[in-house]
Amino acid sequence: MLPSRELFSYRKYWASRFGTAPFLPMSREEMEALGWDSCDIIIVTGDAYVDHPSFGMAIIGRVLEAQGFRVGLIAQPDWHSTADFERLGRPNLFFGVTGGNMDSMVNRYTSDRRIRSDDAYTPGGAGGKRPDRSVIVYSQRVREAFGEVPIVIGGIEASLRRIAHFDYWSEKVRRTILLDSKADLLVYGNAERQIVDIAHRLAKGTKIEDITDLRGTAFVRQGGTPEGWTEIDSTSIDEPGRLNPPIDPYLDTTAAKNAPTPTLPRSAEEGAEARPSPCAAGGGQEGGSVKVVKFHRQVPTADRGQSVIRMPSHEKVANDPVLYAHASRILHLEANPGNARALVQRHGNVDVWLNPPPIPLSMKEMDAIYELPYRRVPHPFYGEAKIPAYEMIRFSIAIQRGCFGGCTFCSITEHEGRIIQNRSENSIIKEIEEIRDSVPGFTGVISDLGGPTANMYRLACKSPKIESACRKPSCVYPGICPNLNTDHTPLIKLYQRARSLPGIKKILIGSGVRYDLAVESPEYVKELVQHHVGGYLKIAPEAIGEGPLSKMMKPGVGSYYKFKELFDKYSKEAGKEQYLIPYFIAAHPGTTDEDMLELALWLKKNGFRADQVQAFLPSPMATATAMWHSGKNPLKKVTHASEEVAIPKGLKVRRLHKAFLRYHDANNWPMLREALHRMGRADLIGNGKHHLVPIWQPAGTGEAHEGRRSSPAPKGGAARKPMKFRTQHTGLKGVKLPKPG
Repeated sequence: MLPSRELFSYRKYWASRFGTAPFLPMSREEMEALGWDSCDIIIVTGDAYVDHPSFGMAIIGRVLEAQGFRVGLIAQPDWHSTADFERLGRPNLFFGVTGGNMDSMVNRYTSDRRIRSDDAYTPGGAGGKRPDRSVIVYSQRVREAFGEVPIVIGGIEASLRRIAHFDYWSEKVRRTILLDSKADLLVYGNAERQIVDIAHRLAKGTKIEDITDLRGTAFVRQGGTPEGWTEIDSTSIDEPGRLNPPIDPYLDTTAAKNAPTPTLPRSAEEGAEARPSPCAAGGGQEGGSVKVVKFHRQVPTADRGQSVIRMPSHEKVANDPVLYAHASRILHLEANPGNARALVQRHGNVDVWLNPPPIPLSMKEMDAIYELPYRRVPHPFYGEAKIPAYEMIRFSIAIQRGCFGGCTFCSITEHEGRIIQNRSENSIIKEIEEIRDSVPGFTGVISDLGGPTANMYRLACKSPKIESACRKPSCVYPGICPNLNTDHTPLIKLYQRARSLPGIKKILIGSGVRYDLAVESPEYVKELVQHHVGGYLKIAPEAIGEGPLSKMMKPGVGSYYKFKELFDKYSKEAGKEQYLIPYFIAAHPGTTDEDMLELALWLKKNGFRADQVQAFLPSPMATATAMWHSGKNPLKKVTHASEEVAIPKGLKVRRLHKAFLRYHDANNWPMLREALHRMGRADLIGNGKHHLVPIWQPAGTGEAHEGRRSSPAPKGGAARKPMKFRTQHTGLKGVKLPKPG
């Protein structure tokens, strides 16, 4: 890989003479008003265009504009023909295609695969304004309209589908989105580094098929591993155990055209020589013209830069869930930019090559990105129409990127990386003042200073050398790493300075707080609780049982109690009545009915009620999704004999797990009674405070065959309503839970 350049060190493209556009043009008329005869780059996105740094297409567009390129934007095009894609003409360099801030399938469907009626990234919140699998559809329409114009795909949808991945909506392992979209190049992660380098190379005449040495990209390669590269079999790094039997060569299948799947021993006890553990050094062997070596704890830098790990092919992982879990494990082990090697995976008769992740942005680069001339409002094209996602974030500020929590159900680490990328305090203060002075409707309240996690600002490994060599998926699980700096002082100073600015009435923290980190700094908790909570503070235990928590890589409930103790103490000192809102996920891998019952009893004991709950949604490439598909735990070595993970699949069990979270809803009582009888816990059915559900049923509630009361009504004849338990948390009735992650 070539060394990464500083993001704004390139010589500006000649078109910089046209200056800065008030908005990136969405029509030929706007282009003509700017004096443009063409665009250098056109971005196609599934979201409405909001010129705000919380929207990916705005950031990429403004970053490219700052490099001197003329950037046009096609937002939410009609995909039924090529007409909308031809609106701005042919770009001089390339089309950039993204599904938007959300994966289009997650945006369109609930965790139970039901179509959503709304879309927060569309004017008026209207649903149906983007196709399923938007990146694929948009790219194919661009190809139809403009033939050989280069197409670069990116954003969360492309990023999480850069390799063979389990697709929850089709219940199969799909091949990389790079092939299905017919794109030339895929950029993953936040991608400013990659997209700027690509633009400048193409502007200098480099062919897109020759861009193969850029971090954070994936591309198709013909002809196998190039000369000079060391190819490492992924099964020598982490032996996956016995695989499927060899494919019958007489079967006419796509998979049969590939090399037969090897049969490996389940363990050393079966007579095979055990392979070295990840901490052991291995030898090497020659295989054809490609050198194959076993895993080294410390591969020399020169070798690592020219090493590629051969992953099991798409056809093999599609046919063997255990091998899929193995591939997921290898992918996550090779995620640290400091030591990651390239990955290659066969798809049919071509190789899909994934270069190592991009080098994280420096503070100087982060500041420059967020200080670009965003208008911070939707494009005038939308008139007075409200865009719900914009209304939610228009007074919020991103202070960091990345997350080292490593929660298995979350896609942040796979997309943004685990190394925190920070903005400077001065840059953040400058943005607050800009919002105060220029954004319409500002009332003096900043809705969030945050990021993927509210309190990871400027936290990092104490040793850059250790950080660059580390292969752990989380810095805070099963406990906080002793090498992690947990000093919240820079964040406390930022909060204090921000709330003291003239014209600022309140600085709220809307991002989720990692409470196991927060308790390491009581001073931070005090500042947070006494000055930045608007009555409620959201935190995410996600579960309380060790079974699901160990599969989520989340801390135990003891950390919650420590944080709650500090929260209540500092709220009382400030004379404020404030509440914690804990979020939970139903039907996560590793969760049993007994786990959900335990959680329901905990919720009732603590007086929590929620009007809306979230069931686990297996997003592409997440570790928990590999669990969901394989029934194995890829946090450990994966074999057919390795740990089995309880997977609550099926609509009935998913509904039951959600019903436990909404134990107070009379419509769920028949289902819960049935489950409690089956689980041998009928003692929890009754009308006392220690019972979970009553024995009576209000008329008009429950399933059709149990729509009436199952026991006599109380004196007076009226059907009883569910009891409310008055505790310090009673005021939380009606609070909604967010999506995981």
